[in-house]
Amino acid sequence: MKQIDERGNACPIPVVHTKKALESMDGETKLIVLVDNEPAVQNVTRFAEGKNCEVKSEKISDNEFKIEIMAENYTPADDEEEIVCAPSAKDDFIIAVSSNEMGQGEKALGQTLIKAFLFAVTKQDKLPSKILFYNSGAYLTCEDSDSLEDLKTLEAEGVEIYTCGTCLNFYDITDKLAVGSITNMYDIVEMMEKAGKVIKP
Repeated sequence: MKQIDERGNACPIPVVHTKKALESMDGETKLIVLVDNEPAVQNVTRFAEGKNCEVKSEKISDNEFKIEIMAENYTPADDEEEIVCAPSAKDDFIIAVSSNEMGQGEKALGQTLIKAFLFAVTKQDKLPSKILFYNSGAYLTCEDSDSLEDLKTLEAEGVEIYTCGTCLNFYDITDKLAVGSITNMYDIVEMMEKAGKVIKP
């Protein structure tokens, strides 16, 4: 058995490395490919199946997938063959979250609604390219957030998660950030300006 670790690599790198690994199996019949997002699973699977390999995949955790390729019938790829990756599920829009509640009214209801909103985003066919968190929305990307698992799932799918550094500092929760990266208001404005559409729950 041979194994390659492609976690952290964006398409087409996992497919390119899978191709090279299959071409240098040296009598081995099974290749394990580790990746950290669903599009990579789909792209590697499609490539291997196109080369007459049997493929099984398994989700190990939110950020880890194992692809098992049985290579007994592997048909070498043409050196001139272009490796094509499936289009990303990300679309040209971003979500801007300015509060750890959704709407106005009862606090408990607002917190329930924002949690449901972020969960619903994970189930969409088209995902945002980025999600921005600022003001009390910063709490949602920190430890103990009810939405942390959903945000980590989105990040694993390639959605970029950004939280306002000024807001984290204001609420004294910078050291509790648990998903995504810290950004600033200049970059937030720039990302909003470049987006095709901005959704604010």
